[in-house]
Amino acid sequence: MNEKTLRVLEYYKVLELLESKADSELGKEMTRKLKPSSNLKKVKFAQNETEEAYRVIMKENSPSFSGLYDIKDELNLSSKGGMLSPGALLRIGQSLRTGRKVKSFLLRKDFENINIIKKIAENISIHKDIEEEIFTAILGEDEISSDASTELRNIRRNIQNKNTGIRNRLQSIINSSESRKYLQDSIVTIREGRHVIPVRQEYRNMVKGIIHDQSSSGATLFIEPIDIVNLNNELRELKLAEEKEIDRILTEITASIGEVHQNIKYNLKQIARLDFIFAKAKLAIDMDATPPNVNLDGKINIKRGRHPLIDKDEVIASDFYLGDPTNTIVITGPNTGGKTVTLKTVGLITLMGQSGLQIPADSNSDIAVFNNIYADIGDEQSIEQSLSTFSSHMTNIVHMLDNIEDNSLLLFDELGAGTDPTEGAALAISILDYLLDKNIRTIATTHYSELKLHAISKEGIENASVEFDIETLRPTYKLLIGVPGRSNAFEISRRLGLQDHIIDSAKNLIDSESVKFEEILGSIEQDRRSIEKSKESTKKLEAEIIQLRNELDKQKRILEDNREDIIIKAKREARSIIDRAKRESEDALKEINEIKFEIDEEKKKRLDKAKRKLGNKIDYIDPNLSEKILSKTSIKPLEDVEIGEEVRVLSLDQEGTVVSKVDPDGNVMVQIGVMKISVPLDTIELSNKKGKKSTSQYAKNMISKKSKIIKNEIDIRGMNVEEAHFEIDKYLDDAYLSGLKEVSIIHGKGTGVLRAGINEILKKHQHVKSQRIGKFNEGGTGVTVVSLK
Repeated sequence: MNEKTLRVLEYYKVLELLESKADSELGKEMTRKLKPSSNLKKVKFAQNETEEAYRVIMKENSPSFSGLYDIKDELNLSSKGGMLSPGALLRIGQSLRTGRKVKSFLLRKDFENINIIKKIAENISIHKDIEEEIFTAILGEDEISSDASTELRNIRRNIQNKNTGIRNRLQSIINSSESRKYLQDSIVTIREGRHVIPVRQEYRNMVKGIIHDQSSSGATLFIEPIDIVNLNNELRELKLAEEKEIDRILTEITASIGEVHQNIKYNLKQIARLDFIFAKAKLAIDMDATPPNVNLDGKINIKRGRHPLIDKDEVIASDFYLGDPTNTIVITGPNTGGKTVTLKTVGLITLMGQSGLQIPADSNSDIAVFNNIYADIGDEQSIEQSLSTFSSHMTNIVHMLDNIEDNSLLLFDELGAGTDPTEGAALAISILDYLLDKNIRTIATTHYSELKLHAISKEGIENASVEFDIETLRPTYKLLIGVPGRSNAFEISRRLGLQDHIIDSAKNLIDSESVKFEEILGSIEQDRRSIEKSKESTKKLEAEIIQLRNELDKQKRILEDNREDIIIKAKREARSIIDRAKRESEDALKEINEIKFEIDEEKKKRLDKAKRKLGNKIDYIDPNLSEKILSKTSIKPLEDVEIGEEVRVLSLDQEGTVVSKVDPDGNVMVQIGVMKISVPLDTIELSNKKGKKSTSQYAKNMISKKSKIIKNEIDIRGMNVEEAHFEIDKYLDDAYLSGLKEVSIIHGKGTGVLRAGINEILKKHQHVKSQRIGKFNEGGTGVTVVSLK
């Protein structure tokens, strides 16, 4: 594709937007290298992969590629038997983890019709053993975990013990009354990796040992007492052993990576390509873009196309058509009316489509795949070359005409401008006719009336114009295909206050045919505006109808969604009515029993009243509903239940466990799975499963079991904050139940993001009493120690 065209049409600014959508540096590198293709098959394939990523994002989200690194140099070193640093190994581990997660995400069964993306994901190889080896051994850019090997753990334990022994010996020295007068301060410090004490200069001979340093003033000497020289030597040997073991671990992991470095390199390409594809989809979403139909027939049919670099809220959408029988479009209109923007929009949308990017236009728009696109836009005159505006344009046009091939698109801005209008118009007509004869798709903007007339009379050339509102004296930036633009010079001059006799005199200087032509254009313009108003009115009515229909559908959906809730609420109310009726019925029956042996006239009245009261309450209940609910009571109602008993809830036909005693209203709380529900005692019966079990004994058994398996530390290195939150929350619950008072959370040093996230989690946790960073012998800043309530 012509490099100058890409620059003039601002193609690289679109690539900058695309680059910002990629997560990884490798993905960004691919966006920077993107170029339009003239191969129809490749363009369709690129459009399909963009559409697949678009569907994934719309259904779920985009997978994250932020953990992918450019590790090609590290992989090359591993293949040559070198030793990688902890930081390099971490980058490789994170890249492996990113590939594994991306593959797992994209190969889910609920993603359909993403065959291209799934095929790329399937080609990503998983090396979880190496990934786990790296994250087990490496804690940060320069930190190796003690879990990397048993030998390293033992060495570090010995170092810690040796440090403690040396410090205790020195502490006894500085705390002795005899030595205290010789010391500048009662502290132990380290110089050149050796433990020393600060001795006053004047007492240097009173303390036997090796001088390692002195203060800037010379008043203090840092002396290693002779008693601990051997201990310091032993400590030094342990640290050398530690370094040697770390080198062995790093070399071993590097060797494992070297064996599969080609696979990992291939992974990088596949994951970067997926990042690039999803960046295209994200850009499409931002631009409200759609996939175009592509062809080799030179057909362009852009529906409500928008310039991709103009703000969505400000850009004016326009339709554009080019193709058989129209090979050439001539756009006319006033300055600053949007002719050049239209030219650039068509060219840039075409370049985007040929690059596999979706286009900022309505769906089912068509673009042609051209072998090349040439553009002469803007004034590029060169002072150094002493070229005028006309010469600069003509030099560019000559180059375009000399290099055009079949299936090209040519864009001319102000064709023939910069010279005598008569000659310029003649040249412009001649160039357009030459390109028309060669069947080259051409779009040109112009001010020349001669080109308007030529487009009317010449088959294959069509007029177009940018609309101008004569009332406001402002362009509307709307493109009109098939309508030549008016000069509007006389109308604009009149509205700006130029006297009528001057305008009339000017009209007399123009031949009658030109005046008549402009009048015809004015008449066409008035008719078009009238039609447009009618269309707008029709569209408004259609929009109102659609809005009303949508509102009705919405109300219908709300009713459907709430239908079940309404039924449940009604059943609860009915249940409540039934319960009240039953209680009142029992009261009435009790009253009947009290008087059944003393029937006289007055007692009969009370009996009849009680019966009527009972009848009225029962009649109040919906017969069908009460029958349904009451039919679910037990044949042999239970008199009582104990907490922990297994029962069956008849109304739900579910097994559950009793978690409360019977309340005064005769209801009992039953747990069914994770749900607790209050039900009447007479609607449950004992289950066939194992019956009563002591809740307190169950809790004791659970706590006993937990205390046997729960550790006093949890390792969450390699997790993100969200994953860590779940694991920590569960762990702290178990630790609390087990009676642990202090636990450690191992998160590593890394970038500090995970440690900060954990800090926020612990601040709000109900079981946490306090927290602190680990001490030197506890893991330092790579560990958080938590005290439990």
